[in-house]
Amino acid sequence: MNYDVLIIGTGAAGLTLALRLPDTLRIAVVSKGPMNEGSSLYAQGGISAVLEETDSVDSHVADTLDAGAGLSDPETARFVTERAADCIHWLINLQVPFSTLQKSDGTTTLHLHQEGGHSHRRIVHAADATGRAVETTLEGLVRARRNIQVLEHHVAVDLITDRLLGASGSRCYGAYLLDRKGDRVHAVSARKTVLATGGASKVYLYTSNPDGATGDGIAMAWRAGCRVANMEFNQFHPTCLYHPRAKSFLISEAVRGEGGILRLPDGARFMDRFDPRGELAPRDIVARAIDHEMKRLGADCLYLDISHRDPDFIREHFPTIHQRCLEYGIDITREAIPVVPAAHYTCGGVVVDRHGHTDIPGLYAIGECSYTGLHGANRLASNSLLECLVYGISAAEHIISSLDPVPTPQAVPPWDDSRVTDSDEQVVVSHNWDELRRFMWDYVGIVRTSKRLERALRRVALLQTEIHDYYGNFRVHSDLIELRNLAVVAELMIRCAQARRESRGLHYSLDYPEQRESDGSPTILSPSQTDPVLP
Repeated sequence: MNYDVLIIGTGAAGLTLALRLPDTLRIAVVSKGPMNEGSSLYAQGGISAVLEETDSVDSHVADTLDAGAGLSDPETARFVTERAADCIHWLINLQVPFSTLQKSDGTTTLHLHQEGGHSHRRIVHAADATGRAVETTLEGLVRARRNIQVLEHHVAVDLITDRLLGASGSRCYGAYLLDRKGDRVHAVSARKTVLATGGASKVYLYTSNPDGATGDGIAMAWRAGCRVANMEFNQFHPTCLYHPRAKSFLISEAVRGEGGILRLPDGARFMDRFDPRGELAPRDIVARAIDHEMKRLGADCLYLDISHRDPDFIREHFPTIHQRCLEYGIDITREAIPVVPAAHYTCGGVVVDRHGHTDIPGLYAIGECSYTGLHGANRLASNSLLECLVYGISAAEHIISSLDPVPTPQAVPPWDDSRVTDSDEQVVVSHNWDELRRFMWDYVGIVRTSKRLERALRRVALLQTEIHDYYGNFRVHSDLIELRNLAVVAELMIRCAQARRESRGLHYSLDYPEQRESDGSPTILSPSQTDPVLP
């Protein structure tokens, strides 16, 4: 299994990269389950881009920096926003079915939403299922490319590097992949390896993300020797559907953008007490406001109400949300939607440059698993799919330009499981999985304290000891691999949170409630150092 490029992850970032590489290269794309089963598929809102004369790149940059609370990199924000329109036109040429609006002269134009934190309507969308439209289109095109091999139901175990092989130097040669159907680990070599594995929100008890969001790429890159940054900033989506039978279904930011009102159980509006922008405030402010009111009232949930809009408008603009809520007995054209915050997006990740290249030669990271500097302390709505597209394209350009000097991949050492046995203690994995996600929710959630973080760090250290012992004695399986990775990202989140002695963006500490006057710096962790490096 030798390739020119190995892409681990099949969301918008990974598939964009695959399609932008020439068809002369031998490419493998790897997914943990079915090819389209990732966070990109479930993105409801859209993709932000400046497409109207009344809008500007400067305004998009300013909104991004404002949401990032002083930690977004201005040059990165401009790099991404300047390329947004080209990305949209590329997707249109690929026949992504974006929503349109008929003008008075009979012509059509893209329909643009406005979402929280944006000062203009600039969100290109496909009704309320943009991710599905983009992902399905890209998937079909990738499957049609004869030079791309799709490896579904394969879980990445670890990157193959000089460090893993005990050799001097620092280079990535591919990865070990567990075939979940054949229950075997394969050594896969590549001239270039790309992590496009998504985020780590499954580290929390409540999340809007699918089951695969277990921080695999971040954990593998950390073990391989890469720096990570800003792991303390995990975005909690303010409005996930609250229902005993609903799992991980979020209510799009666009509902508030189109006039949805957040209400207390008695029907009173409350967001104007927390921010002059009301329901259109950035997500961290809205999530904290909902969390505050729920705790103050002892309420299980609050409510998002768009029933005052015309029913036909609601059904046209939010068909997926309308239909899903109906399945649970909630008619959003007549009543408010019960909502709670849930872990949604990992703003930190593997440190990369403008091309998605990591600290290790031959290894890239793009999409949610990476830290580009775009999101800072809080991600602006609908900048995530945009970042996937921009860095997927940029990484492809860099791989094309730098591939020639890289030798054809040679066979790498096979996976050795000759000294381990099958486990008869699966309960250890399931118990540790539950314990980890619960204490992360309780101690490292929307509101934090120094004592809670200390407790969390002690607990994750104990879990890692048990996981390490288990991993060394039994054959790997997907649950164990994901638990091992979750424990790593949990520690990284806790250590970054301990290092930030202020409240900024998505990180809110009762012990340090004020934001420092300085613009601030990213929290950077290096595997070669025990403590964080704050430049």
